Amino acid sequence: MGISRVYVIGTCDTKEAELAYACSCVRAAGAQAVLVDVSTQGAGRAPDVIATEIAACHPDGAGAVLGGGDRGAAVSAMAEALTHWLTARDDIGAVLGLGGSGNTALVTQAMRALPVGVPKLMVSTVASGQVAPYVGASDVGMVYSVTDIAGLNAISRQVIGNAAHAAAGMALHPVPQSAEDLPGVGLSMFGVTTSCVEALRAQLEGQFEPYVFHATGTGGAAMEKLAESGLVAGLLDVTATEIADHLVGGVMPCTPDRYGVLARRPLPWVGSVGAVDMVNFAGRETVPLRFAGRTLLEHNRQITLMRTTADENAAIARFLTERLNRATGPVALFVPLGGVSAVDAPGMPFHDPDANAVLFATIRETFRPTSGRKLIELPLHINDPAFAEAMAAEFLRMFP
Repeated sequence: MGISRVYVIGTCDTKEAELAYACSCVRAAGAQAVLVDVSTQGAGRAPDVIATEIAACHPDGAGAVLGGGDRGAAVSAMAEALTHWLTARDDIGAVLGLGGSGNTALVTQAMRALPVGVPKLMVSTVASGQVAPYVGASDVGMVYSVTDIAGLNAISRQVIGNAAHAAAGMALHPVPQSAEDLPGVGLSMFGVTTSCVEALRAQLEGQFEPYVFHATGTGGAAMEKLAESGLVAGLLDVTATEIADHLVGGVMPCTPDRYGVLARRPLPWVGSVGAVDMVNFAGRETVPLRFAGRTLLEHNRQITLMRTTADENAAIARFLTERLNRATGPVALFVPLGGVSAVDAPGMPFHDPDANAVLFATIRETFRPTSGRKLIELPLHINDPAFAEAMAAEFLRMFP
């Protein structure tokens, strides 16, 4: 590990004065600054890392980034090149980006590829709007530039200087890890699987530190980002409702890469099919007309749930098993034959044994058991304490 540096990244052909000023503030605060140029249409005068060096990190070479006439394509290619270049550094104390919408998209793509915990700040003209595409499931900090980043003035110097000092401070004073920290475990939860997750937390007390993520699309992505960053020892992935929203069109969808981390990291995974009986929408009036006649449950004024059908359950099962079959680490998929959520039980509004039967049958047909990949069916409801006990016991068996 080298000396921690603050990488200041932007387009030197249009923002060189602002970037140089940020570097001077970082140095004045006592940290080392490295100015990285990601220009695609020109070149800055004196960056520490020139744009052609970054472009050369593209899988198809610098020619895939520079020299073309399509600026949008060049920016996208430079973002990919920067991601490869930045993730190869072993001396990052912090990353500071400056720019408008194009450079914000470019730099934050590379920032999101860095592990959680590596300081990342983006000073941007679009930071006061919808920033989810830039932040994703990572810990990117967005700073609104207030004025456009188009020359230094009394306002821009203050905003950029504050961000530079913050980046320098994070680089110079990393948060120490405690020797008393327990290994972390990620758990996915929804309101209708809370009892299961709370029971799991009790079972793991004193052995693991639980990190609970609400299965809202972003929650599952954040949990897997921690897994990708090596910050959890394993996953207790109880709740899979994000798959239903992804496939059917709900408001809390996962991405196609949900569970993809299991193919990239040999991470112990114990999970289930919690809350796949529902698709999530906002207020009742937002439910699409094509779903007229479906079974709906108004969870509250802001959230309306729709019961999944047998065909949807089959698709959910295939989505899940296809990804679990590619896992490189130990896997145990638990199937609660007595119901998959608090509202899927006899007498409850989403109780539908026929739809569940298709879910379970499709899992049996498509899941490929191996010595390290288990399918465990239990005649229990997902919120039965015995179901959580069995999941916890299997998870602990994965850790000698």
